[in-house]
Amino acid sequence: MDLTTTAYGTWSAGRFMHFGETLSEERFLSCIATAWDAGIRTYVTADVYGNGKADELLGQALADKSRDEYCLVGMVGHDFYEGQRQGAKGYPRFTDPELHQSSHYRDYLRKACEKSLERCRTDRFDLLMLHNPDETGYTSTAVWDGLRALKAEGLSERLGLAPGPANGFSLDIIDCIEKFGADIDWAMLILNPLEPWPSCHVLPVCEQHGVKVLTRVADYGGLFHGDMKKGHQFKPGDHRSYRAEGWVDHGLEKIEKMKPIAEKHGLSLIQFASIWNLSQPAVQSVVPTFIQEAGEGARQIEEQIKDFAATPDIRLSAEESETVRQIGDNTGCMMLKGASKRHSISERPDEWPMREDLLELAGRHGLGDNW
Repeated sequence: MDLTTTAYGTWSAGRFMHFGETLSEERFLSCIATAWDAGIRTYVTADVYGNGKADELLGQALADKSRDEYCLVGMVGHDFYEGQRQGAKGYPRFTDPELHQSSHYRDYLRKACEKSLERCRTDRFDLLMLHNPDETGYTSTAVWDGLRALKAEGLSERLGLAPGPANGFSLDIIDCIEKFGADIDWAMLILNPLEPWPSCHVLPVCEQHGVKVLTRVADYGGLFHGDMKKGHQFKPGDHRSYRAEGWVDHGLEKIEKMKPIAEKHGLSLIQFASIWNLSQPAVQSVVPTFIQEAGEGARQIEEQIKDFAATPDIRLSAEESETVRQIGDNTGCMMLKGASKRHSISERPDEWPMREDLLELAGRHGLGDNW
């Protein structure tokens, strides 16, 4: 089963990423049940979330469902089996030379895939994605040989690329698709009406190479769920509190300008954001973050899920889509991760020096040299 247009990710509900209230295990399971009852049939998990706990809970929630009735998307890439957590940096990638040499990549990927499948209570993924790769993950033939072997062995029907955890990696993604596109069925990109950049550079390449796109953060930190108001106060430790000051008020002002198009089509805000994403080339699926906001009067997370699941099968016109893009244009609003001229050495697994071959690639795609 290939991915459906609506998807549910196990990073929702605050248990494995700190957004809003941290829901109990029972409520976490209830959210997945709500998604199922509302008609969502694609579920996305990553082995590193809770060191496998998200996999286990998803497997528990779907245990009584026929395996042929849902699409299961897994992600592997962080080695929490042998690697040590490095504070806010998280666990190292399995391609860290202190953990594994290239000759061991295939064995690690098989082990990680099989353990994740066991926790999910199934024998195959419909899509397995390389999660938050470092520079080696984007460029190593040994990595993609290992992933291809998993597909050949029937452990996954499809393969994909899931960059992150922050935004960027545009040149790295394009280079990876040009090198290994024959093996890449899907890519997961950050995209929403308030963040058309930088994924706008990657979408045409995905379309050209037949790579389907699953978009995350369609909710833009919760703004498109419609529950946050100007001056919103975040709980201590909430990931969103680390964004630039004023981002909530600034985003809400732009959303007000977009509302006439949403209202014209009878769409809620999260439906509107999802439809805008799906109106872009190559985008075939959307997986927002569902957040139980703190404080009295906050809408229940289950209502967010139902709202998203009811997204109608329509698309915006090219003119409407471009109008929204212009309102939400965020070009240059942040430092991007991945290859950059800012770095002379690689000090973090998500940032590395720019290479001449990537600048040549940028030139071929008309992306300039300001990286």
